[in-house]
Formats: sequence, C-alpha cells, structure tokens
Amino acid sequence: MKIILQNIGRRFNRDWIFRNIDYEFVLGESYAILGPNGSGKSTLLSVLNGSLSPSAGTISYLAGDTIVEATDVFSHLSLAAPYLEVIEDFTLAEMIDFHFKFKTRKNGMDKEAIINLLDMQASKNKQIRFFSSGMKQRLKLALAFCSDTPLLMLDEPTSNLDTQGVVWYLSLVQQFAAERLTIVCSNQQHEYSFCRHQINISDYKQ
Repeated sequence: MKIILQNIGRRFNRDWIFRNIDYEFVLGESYAILGPNGSGKSTLLSVLNGSLSPSAGTISYLAGDTIVEATDVFSHLSLAAPYLEVIEDFTLAEMIDFHFKFKTRKNGMDKEAIINLLDMQASKNKQIRFFSSGMKQRLKLALAFCSDTPLLMLDEPTSNLDTQGVVWYLSLVQQFAAERLTIVCSNQQHEYSFCRHQINISDYKQ
C-alpha cells in the first residue's frame, strides 16, 4: 500500500493549515507527523485516511499497481485516536465482536486473545460506559493493532495511558506494526520513537 501526496493543502475559511506537501508513504515504513498542539497534525491524518478532502492538490492510494478510491480506503486501514468513540452501551465482548464485523482479525487474535491482550478478563461482560479513559484507549489501540490492515494510523496513541500503559503500547508496536504502513501523529517522543521517518507540520505553514 502506498499513499502519494501531490501539492496537498488544507485550509479552514481563509487560513491555510498546511500547504504544498509532496510526499510518499510506503508499505513497511513508519512515519511520525510532528508539531505542537493545534498545528494541524490530526487534520493531515484525516486527509490521509480519506475522511477529509484536501483544499488543494491530489492524494492517491495504491495497493500494488491497483488504484484505491478514497471512498474505499477505510477498508484498508485501522485508526486509533482519543476522539474516536466506542459504543458505550456495548460490553467489551460485544464491542470486539462488532468491530470485527467490519475488519479482518490478525491470525490468532480471536475475541479471547484480544481480551487477554488487554488483561481485561474481569471486564469481559462490563459495559464500556463503566470503563476508565485509560481502559477505553487501550481498547481502541487493541482493536486497531489486531485488525489485519496494511495501513495503521495512530493519533496521540498514549493519551490517557499511565506508564504501564505506555510500555504496553510499545509492545503492541513490536508485535503488530511490522510490515504495515504506520503513521503516528504526536508531540511526545515515546509515542513515535520507533518511526523511521519524521514530518514536521511546521515545515508546511505559509
């Protein structure tokens, strides 16, 4: 899977968030999108995952030699972000079952394996509304990492996680991020220290 940006820009009203981005994201590589809070990292990620159209330029998606339409990119990617909602009326087990109606699981990651990965056996039948913010974030990360997609996009992945949770996140990276196109939006080094490439959003301000 490859994402090709040509002269990409995005603005709100008359203000450009970023402009003139020419870049290629390729399968098997990891990328960190860096910048202070409010700089446009999440906006760029939304453009990359097809949920937001660019105001200028073109974005192309390739699966091998096959062009993937922007409307179909969602089937190729997994996303975890603090602003994504989980269905709070579902139990943990129900949320996992629901998620994998739309995504393929990685080998060996059935429902029980994911619950064990989360270390939430005691919360299997608890409604998500009763989870702490850290538990919800761990669930979002587990669902994204355990989905068998070539694209993995993470926005502030350790938000609401304690020190133990950060270690757990990095273990997920080691287990499940290899051979994927991984993009991390962050301003905290521990979240993106494994990324081989860095893009600073400030370089595209005009």
